Amino acid sequence: MKILMVCLGNICRSPMAEGILRKKAEARGINITVDSAGTDGWHAGQHPDKRAVLIAKQYGVDISKLVARKFSVNDFDLYDRIYVMDASNYSDVLEMARNEQDRLKVDYLLNASSAGSNENIPDPYYGGEDGFIQVFRMIEKACDSIIEKLMTLNKSEKESLKA
Repeated sequence: MKILMVCLGNICRSPMAEGILRKKAEARGINITVDSAGTDGWHAGQHPDKRAVLIAKQYGVDISKLVARKFSVNDFDLYDRIYVMDASNYSDVLEMARNEQDRLKVDYLLNASSAGSNENIPDPYYGGEDGFIQVFRMIEKACDSIIEKLMTLNKSEKESLKA
């Protein structure tokens, strides 16, 4: 499974989501690829926001070496699932979709933990540390749900191999 996390600038929410999901997958022995991107290229080549790095580190997740990049049409070919952080990202990514298959890969990250809610994860960039903590916890809850779904998939795949 290859998963891409997408926010606006790829320096706050999506790198936190990438780091959280990667760490949780490694801890559970799940072999997945996780990456992140932004719908805008303003911060391409930069490391995550220092507040995102600090909060993630406080929760045992190291995102300090990640580097921002812009989402591209090619990402539809590279990833099985594309999780976006808010309605604007959702719209921007869908606008680049070439077909229904591309569109079906895209979903709001919070739908992983609250199916069909289409809830936004607020952008903490213009706020303080409390906003980053709140966003981290929202992302973590969604990533827990993704991990549980992947564990169920892995279990059913193993059982079908035994049959």
